[in-house]
Amino acid sequence: MGEGEGNRAYGHKPFKRSRSHFSDRITADGREGWPVEAGRYRLVVSRACPWASRALVSRRLLGLEGALSLAVADPLQDDRSWRFTLDPDGRDPVLGISHLAQAYEAREPGHPGGVSVPAVVDVPSGKLVTNDYQQLTLDLATEWTALHRPGAPDLYPEPLREEIDEVMEGVYRDVNNGVYRAGFATGQAEYEEACAGVFRRLEWLADRLAGQRYLVGDTITEADIRLFTTLVRFDPVYHGHFKCNRWKLAENAVLWAYARDLFQTPGFGDTVDFDHIKRHYYQVHTGINPTGIVPLGPDLDGWHTPHDRERLGGRPFGEGTPPGPVPAGEEVPAVPAAPAAGA
Repeated sequence: MGEGEGNRAYGHKPFKRSRSHFSDRITADGREGWPVEAGRYRLVVSRACPWASRALVSRRLLGLEGALSLAVADPLQDDRSWRFTLDPDGRDPVLGISHLAQAYEAREPGHPGGVSVPAVVDVPSGKLVTNDYQQLTLDLATEWTALHRPGAPDLYPEPLREEIDEVMEGVYRDVNNGVYRAGFATGQAEYEEACAGVFRRLEWLADRLAGQRYLVGDTITEADIRLFTTLVRFDPVYHGHFKCNRWKLAENAVLWAYARDLFQTPGFGDTVDFDHIKRHYYQVHTGINPTGIVPLGPDLDGWHTPHDRERLGGRPFGEGTPPGPVPAGEEVPAVPAAPAAGA
């Protein structure tokens, strides 16, 4: 997600997602100059952003909290984009900066493109390392293995990578990015094409998931993480704000059960902040919601209701184990639990 100025233009000019300008990789062997090292880097996210939420889920599942520290930006941007107004004195306590843009400028003054999350910053130098949201989580899964917790799942198993990549390509094009192409469309035909593509892919996914618990194989993989971060935002923002309203997620039995299954799995729902999500989309995207009014709904109680997906088998963490409790200071507001039966 990019900087504030562009938010006022959404809906008025054609939407095209920018490529990540900073695509350096942090690797086990340090071949690009950035070796994996505990405590050296800081992950900057917005809990509102689906691309950043991928990294939040991966970091939790892999148990990297102690090795890769976390900075959470305010869901509301200003004209310098992501800011640290949630922290005391409006500055990130580790990086000492008020805006993520300062780390971008430290890396490349006058750099082209916007200021996006997720971003990884080198703490000693204060310079941005990468904002490549597509590669970042793959590297967390495959290059940071020496720092994974005991029992961490294999989120990108080598024998399944070709199939995972194929599934993720369609999910990215039609769902992850498709909802944006629909929501920021500037003409009716452009909107209808994008919206139709969203629901064609969702129906394809529902067919696939009707007979298997997870997207690829019998464990959670990167493919599930990437789909989840869009599905969890679907009814709160994409259905109304982005006009992807042929049906709600809660009206599709398979996808709604699948999303609840993941939400109730440690590492997924405990990273989701619906307040940040709703306020960001409805208050920042003034190009398509000029009043900035945030809707009261939808009711979130259903996220804790039984999903019955266990009947399909599957092992969420494979040979591994669930992640431990959310670290102190990283908790998100709890979604209300579903009423007890008969209540």
